Formats: sequence, structure tokens, C-alpha cells
Amino acid sequence: MHTIFALATARGKSGVAILRISGPSAHEIGVRLAGRLPLAGHTALRRLRDSDGALLDEALVLRFDAPRSFTGEDVVELQVHGSIAVIRAVEAAIAQTKMVRMAEPGEFTRRALLNGHLDLAQVEGLSDLIAAETEAQRKQAQQLFSGGMRDFAEICRIELIRATALIEATIDFADEEVPVDVSPEVSALIDKVIGRIDAQLDGYHAAERVRSGFEVAIIGPPNAGKSTLINKIAGREIAIISEIAGTTRDVLEVRVDLDGLPVTFLDTAGLRDAEDAIEQIGVTRARSRAADADVRVLLIDGSQEQGDFSPGVTVDLRYMTKSDLTGIGISALHGDGIDQLLRDVSALLSERVSGMTLASHERHRQALERAKALLVVAKTVFQRGDDGAEILALHLRDAVGALDSLIGRVDVEAVLGEIFAQFCIGK
Repeated sequence: MHTIFALATARGKSGVAILRISGPSAHEIGVRLAGRLPLAGHTALRRLRDSDGALLDEALVLRFDAPRSFTGEDVVELQVHGSIAVIRAVEAAIAQTKMVRMAEPGEFTRRALLNGHLDLAQVEGLSDLIAAETEAQRKQAQQLFSGGMRDFAEICRIELIRATALIEATIDFADEEVPVDVSPEVSALIDKVIGRIDAQLDGYHAAERVRSGFEVAIIGPPNAGKSTLINKIAGREIAIISEIAGTTRDVLEVRVDLDGLPVTFLDTAGLRDAEDAIEQIGVTRARSRAADADVRVLLIDGSQEQGDFSPGVTVDLRYMTKSDLTGIGISALHGDGIDQLLRDVSALLSERVSGMTLASHERHRQALERAKALLVVAKTVFQRGDDGAEILALHLRDAVGALDSLIGRVDVEAVLGEIFAQFCIGK
């Protein structure tokens, strides 16, 4: 492989910037800049100089020898002062060696995958970890990055290989008496793996929402205080507040960290039979987004008679507003009861994510569904009890392949481009 380099920290003014070099010429390039490298796994303070001997910066130099590095290759990291000028000068000096090229997005991580230091699910976990905004997202990403999906796939793989071996033994000794009936053990192993897969699939939706974020729609009739509430949650004026009904026409969004969960609150148009064509579009959009949201919070103006108002969508939480006028419910204007409303939303979402599992990407769901479908067919063949042992063994091997795709043992090239497109250069 070519030797590659990139800035591993955010570009711009900072206290410290890290430049990473990985590949067969990494150590030689490090020597050319620093004069002498520290021992593997150690650090040393060195003066970096360009090819003409001009001083570039004083840097902390780290050296890693293959395969004991993140990428599995020889690696040198230069921790320099984070000024734009210093970074540019050191990058230019590295490039001038003619022994290296700029890394592509995610190429360091890709090399870690190809060198067997990470599996595909760990790569996804690392990507999620970099993008994590809340504590729940961080914990979820850490589970993937630390090899949780690999452990799950390996357990299932061992059980299915055992079942396959038992079936193939009956094929190999078809003309002889097999001393033990393998049927009970094979059936139990298949059922056990199907159960493990079902548990992952049951928790997929909650896990996916933790990764991508929940949506909470604030709905209700016009002038119920929806925009006032969304401004209070945001801590700034993002929605126009007016006594004129129908002011909100489009769906406004506010993303917050709610007790560690990523939540986007949606301010929607007031729900009523509007005559204005533009307001009608807003009402239609409001109902559509509310129907797709994870939680719907209905606000009712407590100071007015609402009659038989129906929002037209399922309601999860309901509050009377304008308690500053009525003494009942919440007041979005003064903030009374807003903390309790947020606690109610948090409790509802926390209950839903309590059963979340490792599977959090669409790719995971598809692989698990494929493995389950193959095992269901295998069990049908098994229960028929005819001479379908070869077909049964084939389905079991295919199910193992589907589970192997979770961690990239098979079909890895088909998804690498999509995954690494989300990485930044330097990672």
C-alpha cells in the first residue's frame, strides 16, 4: 500500500494539531522531519525541519510499529502547535518527501479493516462514535466499536456450525447406523439462534432512533401555544408568535439533548379546517409529520372552549396551556410546567429504548432478516423429516454467511463505499 498522511484533528486554529502518517515509508518520513524517532509505543519531543533544514515547529512525536497500531501498519503521529501556518508548513514538508500521498476520507480506518484490526460493524461503530451528540448515542456507538456485534455473530455462528456438523455427519454416514439421534440438538440450536435474531430485530427500531434521533411533534389547534413552547425549549426565538391564527405554516425543528437522548421537537401548523390554500398545505404537512413522529404532544388552549376538537392523529401526551390565565396546566409563556412536560417526554422515550439492541443500521436489519428467513426454511425442511439433509445443511451454511456479513466476513466490498463516504479525511 502507499504511505498516506492527513491532519487527524479539525482544521483551523487550535492548541494542538495531530498529523498522522501510515504505511511502509512512515518511519523514514518521520526520520527526515524529526531526525530521530522514539522507540515504538513511546513519545519524544523533537524539532521538525524541512528538507532545507529550516525549523518548522517543536512537536511531540509518537511512533508505532506494525502491526501494533490503529491501521496495522507503521505509523508516525506528529503533535504540533495548532496554528494554520504551522500545519501547512509541516504538511508541505511531508509532501515534499515524494514518498507519501494525502489520505482519502476514512482511509486510515479502511486500512484497519483490511488489516484485520477492525470488523465492519466496528467501523460503523467508530463512525457513529465520531458523530455522537448525546450520551445515549455515545454508549450505543461504543458497544458496536468495542466488538459487540462481532460477539453476537460469533455466538450464533458457533451454534449454527455445530448444527451443520451434526447434519453433515448423518449425510457422511448415511449407509451406517448413527449411534445418536441428532434431531433434538439440531432443533434446539436452530431455535436458539432464531431467538437471538428475533431479540435483535425487536430492538432495532429503538436502536435506530437513538442513532438517528427521535421526533416529537407539538400539535394542537391554532394559538394553543405551540410556537411559544418550541421557543422556550430552544431557548431562542425560532418561531413567529402572533395572536393571528394560522401564523405557523411550515414545520419548524429544534434539536436538543433530552437526558442523553437526541430529540427533535417539531412545531406544526395549527390543526383546523383552513380556508387559505397555503394554510391548508401547512395543516396537511403538520398531520403527516405528526403521524410519522415518535411522540405526539397535544396542546389545548385552556382559556377557550374547544368543543369536539380532534387532531386526527394518535396522541401520546396531552396538556392544557395558558395556566397563567386559567391556573390549570402549563404556561409556555412563563415556563410553568415545561420541565414536567420534558420529563414526561423523556420518560416515554426512555421506556421505548430500554429494549434496544446492537442492531442499529439498516444493513444490520437486512442481514438479520436474511439469516432468519434462511433458518425458518431450514427448520421447515428439518421438520418434514424426509431425505432433505443436504438442503438443510445448505440453508444453515447460507444463514452463517448472512450473519458473517454483519461483521464483513463476506460481501464487504458492496458496502464499503457507502460507509467510508461518511468519514472525514484523517480518520
